[in-house]
Amino acid sequence: MRITLKSQKNHHQQYWDLSIPKDWVCIQTVDMHTEGEPLRILTGGLPKIEGQTILEKRRFVRDKLDYIRSGIIYEPRGHADMYGAILTEPERNDSDIGVIFLHNDGYSTMCGHAIIALTKFIIESGWIPNLKEPGVLKLDVPAGQIIARFIAEGNVVKQTSFNNVPSFVYKKDQSLNIKGLGNIRYDIAFGGAFYAFCDAKDWNLKLDPSHYNEIIAAGKKMKQLVTRQNVIRHPIEPDLGFLYGIIFTSPPQNEKNHSRNVCIFANGELDRSPTGTGVSARAAIHFDNGDIKKEQPIVIESILGTTMRVKVMDTVKFGNYKAVIPEVSGRAWYTGRHNFYFDPADPLKSGFIIR
Repeated sequence: MRITLKSQKNHHQQYWDLSIPKDWVCIQTVDMHTEGEPLRILTGGLPKIEGQTILEKRRFVRDKLDYIRSGIIYEPRGHADMYGAILTEPERNDSDIGVIFLHNDGYSTMCGHAIIALTKFIIESGWIPNLKEPGVLKLDVPAGQIIARFIAEGNVVKQTSFNNVPSFVYKKDQSLNIKGLGNIRYDIAFGGAFYAFCDAKDWNLKLDPSHYNEIIAAGKKMKQLVTRQNVIRHPIEPDLGFLYGIIFTSPPQNEKNHSRNVCIFANGELDRSPTGTGVSARAAIHFDNGDIKKEQPIVIESILGTTMRVKVMDTVKFGNYKAVIPEVSGRAWYTGRHNFYFDPADPLKSGFIIR
């Protein structure tokens, strides 16, 4: 069967209406970026996602619909560093919406850059006609409930921030002996996902785009070694107990900022933004060290020089850990919308990845 192309005109512009066979899957998306990091929001074409909780829905997508994740994230529709989100019904009675996060190696537990972009999209599109609380969007994610706040002028969101899940230091002052480098010191902290933090200078890394290959290689190696050395357990939910990424830190290139963050997560993905969950975990480390006080903001820049602001809003007990509630702020923009087709006869319909 072939697709049918129909030429139509609308406001003096010619476009093509594609009529596809009924056995093809068509996934609609809106694409955005937050401080440079992409987000592909799946807005239509998905089958019903089963499960009562977000973690149950996440398992259902993983076990039954993973071809959609790989097809949307991987080439030829995406690329090795693409990131995605599926919107679902919320888990909690007081939440507005649920989210499942997608990347090149599976499914995230929490994603700050996605929350910032999703808030803008949900509010500006009218996805949820009546929020439970004006100026507040409550999202259920695998790591818990996220409270996003926004300021809108008319239908345009001008400012977005979110209170993250309890974030805490998991292990401090750990070290690895790596041939050719010597002792590499690192901390492990949770900000919605677990990260190991180390100083870029210990790896002889320059955190700029021209050295991305070296950064990715170092991040993948460090992740493998830290995972081998540590058993990571979340204090409440076993599904969250794994090392998600490595974050290299350095002094900022813009002296007005606190520092620079470059995160390597999943299967060698390099975050173009400062990483919302990463800066949350860093806030927990700095607060624990006494470097920052409650409600003292710090601005952290990305490999591109884009920034996120983070501050500790409160302290809480989380399991056996002293945790903080970070507030993260950032900006997002639209980049396009798509209809992605899955032809059953296409041998590469589930995508492929070349890293």
